[in-house]
Amino acid sequence: MKEIITGLLLVSITLFTISCSQENENKVKVAINTGPDQVIWEEVIRLAKLTEGLDVEVIAFNDYIQPNKVLENKEVDANAFQSIPYLQAQMKEHNYKFHIASKTFIFPLAAYSKKISDINELELGAQVAISNESTMRGRALLLLAENQLITLKDGVGFLPTTADIIYNPKELVFVEFDTPKLTDALSHPKISIAIINNNFSSQMGLLATRDGLILENKTSPYANIIVTREDNKNDEKIKKLINVLQSRQIELKVKELYKGDAIRAW
Repeated sequence: MKEIITGLLLVSITLFTISCSQENENKVKVAINTGPDQVIWEEVIRLAKLTEGLDVEVIAFNDYIQPNKVLENKEVDANAFQSIPYLQAQMKEHNYKFHIASKTFIFPLAAYSKKISDINELELGAQVAISNESTMRGRALLLLAENQLITLKDGVGFLPTTADIIYNPKELVFVEFDTPKLTDALSHPKISIAIINNNFSSQMGLLATRDGLILENKTSPYANIIVTREDNKNDEKIKKLINVLQSRQIELKVKELYKGDAIRAW
């Protein structure tokens, strides 16, 4: 009898181990930020199960520090909340061994105006409102350089300042504002254009893809990305997750949620 009970226990343990192993093979944990993207990830969870047999568990954080920490600690398999410049800064600061698995979407920075309807109408000496925050200021200057309105020094990276401008054919005058005040700058009598990020322009009913005079495109480094560790970058679960994120269904869901103001970056 003792041998039978022992045998049954061994069988039970074996079956439990197999079951857990199969569950782990089909489960992927992803860290994200709280906010509108949680709605997108609800659709990812549904679609991943339906099309890939993948169980996606999403853990949402309300800061930009924890998603990378839990990835480093192997508490999740991937995260999806940051841009390439932010990731590079964090990897340098914390010595993270991370890998960019895929780009997802970019929520474009754009130039808006209440005074002109075409960027070519920008006059000599026009005043341009940009953020006084280093990342957003750099992003705005890179956007202007991309559109040949200014030229920046070589090798300025992602954080150029106005001191890095070496050619300014329209003699643009840059006026720095607190980032949330950039929408107010649009009504300033001397400001011709304001370069505003999606978070604040959307609150004014502005859409980069509809109202922007110039805007970032899919080649922008500020696209959101899926990040893994180096040690799990080739995991089949990550590949399946990317297949779902790059599906037509998710693209349409993102466009619906953000009213078309999101550009796929892959």
